Amino acid sequence: MRTLLLASSSPYRRELLNRLRLPFECASPDIDESRQAGEAPHALVSRLAQQKAAALAPTHRTHLIIGSDQVAVLDDQVLGKPHSFDKARAQLLAASGRSVSFLTGLALLDSASGRCQVDVVAFTVHMRVLDEAQVERYLRAEQPYDCAGSFKAEGLGVSLFQRTEGEDATSLVGLPLIRLVDMLRVEGIEF
Repeated sequence: MRTLLLASSSPYRRELLNRLRLPFECASPDIDESRQAGEAPHALVSRLAQQKAAALAPTHRTHLIIGSDQVAVLDDQVLGKPHSFDKARAQLLAASGRSVSFLTGLALLDSASGRCQVDVVAFTVHMRVLDEAQVERYLRAEQPYDCAGSFKAEGLGVSLFQRTEGEDATSLVGLPLIRLVDMLRVEGIEF
């Protein structure tokens, strides 16, 4: 079997990929993740997923390299990782009673042939109406400052949801496994 390489340092993506029970390596790509002027969120995550995989190809010439990137979008505005209590609080209060779309770009690069499969998987979270006290309790309990949208869906963040909508719940955490399995099968990996 070809060696899989996850182009990420995310513990969330590593944990998800472990579910497939395939051996894999991890390496962190060094790319500029800045959004280009006028770049749509869909195009942004597609480009970054491809760039993450491509950045590792020169040093991993016979691997299947998995690149992934995610953004949260509220009213056509990209919500980045908050990195602080105040920014997370503002993001969650802005999302209160509204819907946040998560777009996850996925790329599977065969570094030997150069073939790259790319897709973007969408998932929507419909948020409960949140008050300031609830938001502050949540942030102090889980501290999701490294998460797009300011919550951890795999943890207590689910208490903020009214409902979810999408084909692959794993895409919400940052690595759409259903679509990845399809891509891996194209490369001859069976489950």
